[in-house]
Amino acid sequence: MSDLRIRRASFSDIDAVLRFWREAAEGTSISDDHDGVAGLIARDPEALLLATRDGALAGTVIAGFDGWRCSAYRLAVHPGHRRQGVATALLRAAEQRFAALGGRRVDAMVLEANEQAHHTWAATGYHREDHWRRWVKPL
Repeated sequence: MSDLRIRRASFSDIDAVLRFWREAAEGTSISDDHDGVAGLIARDPEALLLATRDGALAGTVIAGFDGWRCSAYRLAVHPGHRRQGVATALLRAAEQRFAALGGRRVDAMVLEANEQAHHTWAATGYHREDHWRRWVKPL
């Protein structure tokens, strides 16, 4: 695991991240395009964390903090790198970022049908809160 490197994404990573999400992530987001990711990096340059191994993208997580809530999005690990501690390392880095910013609790959006993700989140100390539901409105 010592060859795994966690770093923040830059504008030059956008196209690779979008390709990676098409291959490794479950579901899609309305913001899964160049402008969406560029806007994230411009707004919060340290939010999109990348895990690389031997120069290749192995995983991602968005560690967003709005001054009130810590939110984890787009935790994705390449199929060839799963069950090797990549998700754990990404979440640890996200949690360290949140703690340094004064965050108190992490909220994660996890697809209901993604059973594999449920196991990953549970194994890293997260639990499901069934009394909340997400409400959305596209702009």
